[in-house]
Amino acid sequence: MAALELALQGLAAFGFVLFFVLWLMHLMSVIYVRLHLHKKRSEVKQSFLQLAGVSLLKPLKGVDPNLISNLETFFTLDYPKYEILLCVQDKDDPAVDVCKKLLGKYPNVDARLFIGGKKVGINPKINNLMPGYEGAKYGLVWICDSGIRVKPDTLTDMTNQMTEKVGLVHGLPYVADRQGFAATLEQVYFGTSHPRSYISANVTGIKCVTGMSCLMRKDVLDQAGGLVSFAQYIAEDYFMAKAIADRGWKFSMATQVALQNSGSYSIGQFQSRMIRWTKLRINMLPGTVLEPVSECFLASLIIGWAVHHVFRWDMMVFFMCHCLAWFIFDYIQLTGIQGGPLCFSKLDFAVAWFIRESMAVQIFLSALWDPTISWRTGRYRLRCGGTAEEILDV
Repeated sequence: MAALELALQGLAAFGFVLFFVLWLMHLMSVIYVRLHLHKKRSEVKQSFLQLAGVSLLKPLKGVDPNLISNLETFFTLDYPKYEILLCVQDKDDPAVDVCKKLLGKYPNVDARLFIGGKKVGINPKINNLMPGYEGAKYGLVWICDSGIRVKPDTLTDMTNQMTEKVGLVHGLPYVADRQGFAATLEQVYFGTSHPRSYISANVTGIKCVTGMSCLMRKDVLDQAGGLVSFAQYIAEDYFMAKAIADRGWKFSMATQVALQNSGSYSIGQFQSRMIRWTKLRINMLPGTVLEPVSECFLASLIIGWAVHHVFRWDMMVFFMCHCLAWFIFDYIQLTGIQGGPLCFSKLDFAVAWFIRESMAVQIFLSALWDPTISWRTGRYRLRCGGTAEEILDV
């Protein structure tokens, strides 16, 4: 009995620690969003004409309805010295025609098309980007996914963050306004759960970076062996960030979000993407197995039980109040990241929020069930430490 009582006391203590940690994350994230994102600067940090040259590496595969409009935003950047390096693996890829159309429309923009890639490892994105990386002529490289759209001053904002001690500037992933419930679900996730972890990790010094939009010092990457050194990993963005941090460089987050605007999306695609990301985190960071307790419903149950065990408060009443407070803070954070009015109603938000939170444990269990992932055109078996091997069909 004494052992059981000790175990219960330990579980209650865990509940209170969990409560403190999770609400500290909420507060850090909400405050950071309000103070840092969408900030209008009265003066820039460096002279516009003295901004460093940037080589934009654009990995492309296939065409979705928004590809040409997304790509075109990079051809109209208000930046004095940059080049666009369009990288396509297959010469028969329809993305080639899209690239040629834009190259013809903007002949005064310094842009080149690389077709064929270079096989240096299992990561198809790295293989695709290798010719562009080797041909880059500027000291800063900006790797930006095909589904991202930008504003004319996005690159200026990012280079303004690249101060003397900064080696990597990244954008907080978010989602552009689109139609349909699947789009609302994605926007709610990238405006609530994801930025809470992403921002609080970066604020506390934990290097948390996604490769959707990253500006990096090319000489630092070259010191780590160049892009080829990261071709053995699927999550190349994590290991590139780690290599830069290991060399003593700091990270900075842009004041503008990395705006995802894929024209192809569905609830099924969203689930598959979340499962793939969870698998990668589990293999790179074993502590990810504790991730489900950071989700609203499970955390509220654990904390509610701890409060009941210690103070004899009604567990279900506390559970409902805790979930309501969580819901309100998530809405406040989402509106801050949006930087303007939402394109859906509060009811749509409530439904999408509830469904997303309900999916969290199922996504985690699905990730544990199967260690293989499907990404682009390949299937890969993950290994501990983040490396992977390609599964070839015989």
